[in-house]
Amino acid sequence: MTDANPAAPAAHPDLGPQTGVVARLAAGVPDDRLEDPTPCEGMAVRHLLGHLAGLTVAFRDAGRKDLGPTTGTDPSSAPRPDIGPGWREELARQLPELAEAWHDPAAWEGDTQAGGVALPAAVAGRVALNELVLHGWDLARATGLPYEPDDEALRVSYDLLAATPDGPARGGMFGPVVAVPEDAPLLDRVAGLSGRDPGWTPPGR
Repeated sequence: MTDANPAAPAAHPDLGPQTGVVARLAAGVPDDRLEDPTPCEGMAVRHLLGHLAGLTVAFRDAGRKDLGPTTGTDPSSAPRPDIGPGWREELARQLPELAEAWHDPAAWEGDTQAGGVALPAAVAGRVALNELVLHGWDLARATGLPYEPDDEALRVSYDLLAATPDGPARGGMFGPVVAVPEDAPLLDRVAGLSGRDPGWTPPGR
């Protein structure tokens, strides 16, 4: 996709297509790639998958307004995420649950909590989609698997990231913007806006 001005996404975007993309990606990860590096500094594939498992639960419960330890914990204060022996089954179950939670229009109303941060529910749903788009890209780049994110989810990511100013105000959420040509594919521009190098490949490959 190279549209320089992508159309605005729906007010209540459907998380289902992108959770399906990530579920297929995760299911295709070979066991012998779990220790490989990812674009996320200091995280191997297994840690990225552990992070995905945690965020699917956190944002599922944020959509349900089921606030508690799963939504109230700052990920940066917890140990490095990792996977257990049943990680494939967990993600295969949790990703559809995440999409189902946000399929309810009530999920987008009022306020909620995720990562220990209170925020408008309409923002939280978009943050969840952005996480799925970016970490899907991370996982695909680390493993060499093909990746075609859902178009609407990609537009949500673009809108969210383009509205986030570059500089110290980004805190630990995203790295400094990586310059990408305006006519580059939208996925490359989203990666750059998030602080990722669209040309990243695993060292030695």
